[in-house]
Amino acid sequence: MSIKEWPEQLRPREKLLNQGPESLSDAELLAIFLRTGIPGLDAVGLAQEILNRFENIAHLFQANLQEFCEGPGLGPAKYVQLQAVLEMSRRYLRCELQSRKALTSPADTRNFLLAQMQGLAREQFSCIWLDAQHRVIRFETLFHGTIDSAAVYPREVVKAALGCNAAAVILAHNHPSGIAEPSSSDQLITERIAKALDVVDVRLLDHMVVGQGVVVSFAERGLI
Repeated sequence: MSIKEWPEQLRPREKLLNQGPESLSDAELLAIFLRTGIPGLDAVGLAQEILNRFENIAHLFQANLQEFCEGPGLGPAKYVQLQAVLEMSRRYLRCELQSRKALTSPADTRNFLLAQMQGLAREQFSCIWLDAQHRVIRFETLFHGTIDSAAVYPREVVKAALGCNAAAVILAHNHPSGIAEPSSSDQLITERIAKALDVVDVRLLDHMVVGQGVVVSFAERGLI
């Protein structure tokens, strides 16, 4: 039976319109993205097969082009569409972050950083620049590295701080391994950046390390 033959209240598109997107399962949401199935499987059935292959939707989102296209029903065009959707989501969250009056919730900061940096194949070092009232000026990625490390230069961090007239900053970087535990080199570069920023009167509020589903705060660990 095709999805068109299902009762209207069970069809993913109609269910989303009538009950909201939060009412849909991962498979139903993915089915709307896929739009069609393959011979022998409707869109929802195909979506569930894909999720079973990747174990969960997060691993699907993190797949590279080759991994994404290995199974039936997915190809380069769908990969491009998915990457576009993910990037639009990241940009939406950046706009949301920057529209807030002040950044006061560690939970909100964690959720934002997970959405921006979780699952990246390469290490990325970023800054959330804040004004004197801790209102967000912008989120900025300063350095990209290999899968193992990123070359971070304190003078470039200071230059960026002065460029946006920031009064404070939250540093963030990801660990592609998924393990968010700070390394000794993470602590060393944090100390160097803090000293460099202190010269120009920019306060380092925190340094957050993003792993798989978890964000570790230097401030909460007493490392700042």
